[in-house]
Amino acid sequence: MNEHVLDKLKVLAESAKYDISCASSGTTRKNRPGTIGSTEGWGICHSFTEDGRCVSLLKIMLTNACIYDCAYCINRRSNDIPRATLTVQELIDLTIEFYRRNYIEGLFLSSGVINNPDYTMERMVRVVKELRTNYHYNGYIHMKSIPGASRELVNEAGLYADRLSVNIEIPKEQNLKMLAPEKDHQSIYKPMFYIQQGVLASADERKRFRYAPRFAPAGQSTQMIIGATDESDKDILQLSTSLYQRPSMKRVYYSGFIPVNSYDTRLPALKQAPLVRENRLYQADWLMRFYGFRANEIVDDSYPNLDLEIDPKLAWALRHSEAFPIDVNKADYGLILRVPGIGVKSAGLIISSRKHRRITASTLTKMGVVMKKARFFITCGELPTFTVNEVTPEYLRLALMSKKSSRKEPDSKQLSFVFTE
Repeated sequence: MNEHVLDKLKVLAESAKYDISCASSGTTRKNRPGTIGSTEGWGICHSFTEDGRCVSLLKIMLTNACIYDCAYCINRRSNDIPRATLTVQELIDLTIEFYRRNYIEGLFLSSGVINNPDYTMERMVRVVKELRTNYHYNGYIHMKSIPGASRELVNEAGLYADRLSVNIEIPKEQNLKMLAPEKDHQSIYKPMFYIQQGVLASADERKRFRYAPRFAPAGQSTQMIIGATDESDKDILQLSTSLYQRPSMKRVYYSGFIPVNSYDTRLPALKQAPLVRENRLYQADWLMRFYGFRANEIVDDSYPNLDLEIDPKLAWALRHSEAFPIDVNKADYGLILRVPGIGVKSAGLIISSRKHRRITASTLTKMGVVMKKARFFITCGELPTFTVNEVTPEYLRLALMSKKSSRKEPDSKQLSFVFTE
């Protein structure tokens, strides 16, 4: 491999590491005779980043040069950092070479903006188009759509990429304008709308023509930076809810703000990224997507931010102790899903199993229910009598937190001394 290209690769891979919205899921593209690769990751060597994320894609930028001067971005125009730009052919050769060596299962392609959005987008589209048409590359491709790019280029990109994404970056527009004066939400939402229209049009066409080309079959995703501005978790989750109402939106990613430009006084002075808050937002996002929770149930005016010490499902249960305990042999699926310690799989097993036999504590344990949490919110005829209604939610919170911090969990006798009035 050309040493000059390898030097560029080091620079551009380093510049791409702060974009986390690159999960390779949601599409099936099988290997066929005469093609290279597939979206199924058999035999792929995975590498791990310093923060524990598993990366099996070639995550790279076309260029880290940029016309914008966003306060939160390492690649901002005013930063004195090494710059590099790959040609279209160099990027294609890197992808094919890495795949043949079994280093990667696909490509995650983003870029700084050079000249203007359309100029940059056109070069990125050429990369994915030539990989598909000239090199018959059949692996996974996730491509970032450039804010402000034309509908024509977005539509062409959707014919070759498995997933397209446009980063919202900052949830509120006034805060985006403060940190990135050259950007606005309109330029971000337009390509998101183009992608949505392309996905819907493709689905309609495939109903009529079986072999019609698919448009971005893995849908689209977006990413928000958390902690760089003053948005509450309520603001963030309400925006996520509206985004998930779009039929093509598959994932909203939350990236804890990393202070890479500490000299900029518009940014908060943080020593490290707010990773706990990021984790709680992902848990809340999961509750909205798979557990039937609404954003205004998880956070509201009284509790605008997520509890950083306990997960949002447990926090909701403690705030709504009047809904518990529930009888797992009688409660419906939706209510069982709201019990801390019971997941989607366990809830389904409870519903299917209780048709044939009575559910007991040992049955729940075998199903994978986390009884150290769930036992305070359920009954099944043989569990300890002390539930969230016999002890105060505040005390139960402390009891569960004490177990999390490896201190001895209070037993039933200890709990019996702390009753609600």
